[in-house]
Amino acid sequence: MDVNSYMSTDLVTIQSSTKVIEALDLMKEHKIHRLPVVQGETIIGLITEGIIERNTPSTMTSLDMHEVNYLLNKTTVGDIMEKRVITINKEALLEEAAVMMRENGVSVLPVVEAGNRLVGIITEKDIFSAFIDVLGYYTPGVRVVVNIHEDKKGVLEDLTEIFSEENINIQQIATYRKLGFVQVVVQLDSKDTEGIRAKLEEHGYEIGSIIYKPERA
Repeated sequence: MDVNSYMSTDLVTIQSSTKVIEALDLMKEHKIHRLPVVQGETIIGLITEGIIERNTPSTMTSLDMHEVNYLLNKTTVGDIMEKRVITINKEALLEEAAVMMRENGVSVLPVVEAGNRLVGIITEKDIFSAFIDVLGYYTPGVRVVVNIHEDKKGVLEDLTEIFSEENINIQQIATYRKLGFVQVVVQLDSKDTEGIRAKLEEHGYEIGSIIYKPERA
């Protein structure tokens, strides 16, 4: 999966010349916490509620509210925005976006294409959505975890043949390498947990867990 598949393209952007108080109003209107700052279609910065808060006089200041509002109306987004924006290409792998977020301590990445042209934005929530989709959380069926202690060729092919012989459709499949063994997680279009367990054990497979997942709203 790539970033392009899960990024949001319904963007709300802002110009560097916009007053900070207008940026706050825009965030409130759209119920968002950050705004990409653009020049034409090119991203040049990022403004967030946190950045504005850090650059706003605190309640302990000697300034009165009129003076605070005056400063907010005078200060532009370009005066305080983050100029060193971490971006990601829309063709990048989704896991690359996850790694970049974790390593840089951010929860959002502007998505660009050639020429640093802003085309979308991807957030932690989008990464979570992809994870949920991969594991088929909302799809009813049997979820079986098979423990493979000898990592060898042909295991997935063998499992596929077993389910095919039983006329059971594979909905999702994923593998996880753990210390000393591999787990194959398979979701199947079936309700027969006991029958699937028996068939896999008959072929010598160790079952880590097996459950039936009902349809979720």
